[in-house]
Amino acid sequence: LTTDSMRLKYSALTGAVVMDLGLRGKVAMVAASSKGLGFGIARELAREGALLALCARDADGLAAAAAALEADHGQPVLALPCDLADETQIGGMVDAVLARYGTVHVLVNNAGGPPPGPSARVSEADWQRAFQLTLMSAVRTTSAVLPAMRAQRWGRIVNVSSYSVKQPIPDLMLSNSLRLAVAGWAKTLAAEVGPDNVLVNTVAPGWT
Repeated sequence: LTTDSMRLKYSALTGAVVMDLGLRGKVAMVAASSKGLGFGIARELAREGALLALCARDADGLAAAAAALEADHGQPVLALPCDLADETQIGGMVDAVLARYGTVHVLVNNAGGPPPGPSARVSEADWQRAFQLTLMSAVRTTSAVLPAMRAQRWGRIVNVSSYSVKQPIPDLMLSNSLRLAVAGWAKTLAAEVGPDNVLVNTVAPGWT
């Protein structure tokens, strides 16, 4: 079975038919990927043969994650410490990826959730930090890679959100509000860049 970028292939190792997502050699940038969902996504992309760029705030944890992926899959991993709430650091991270690989094919926007709490306990500073981390990190990183994706007429942007976009979760005022903002931004952007073969999707996992 063959499509534009996805096909089934026979694995001589296991004797099974497995999915080939057509990502071998594609450059995949995964945010907040030293652990958790971000690391799991990076691991699966590595298994598909993608060239990885990872980022996280914890430089030591990031280095360990990159080393584990390199050991498992035999390909170098670009590991870039970055605070996704910091516009300047995001710009530096994307510049480093473009300098190494020349482009980005796949972007996974992921970030740790803002702290829990009801509206009465959420300060103005909490709102500002959550806004920068949850919404603006995705907006800024995407804006930085979109010119390359549109020029090559191929890109995949995946936003890791939460099932709270369908049903708010008690005691998560910040997350419930700002993840809906991400979903609205992503759906609007998808219509804008779809004609350039850049696809934008938001996934909404539950507790992980």
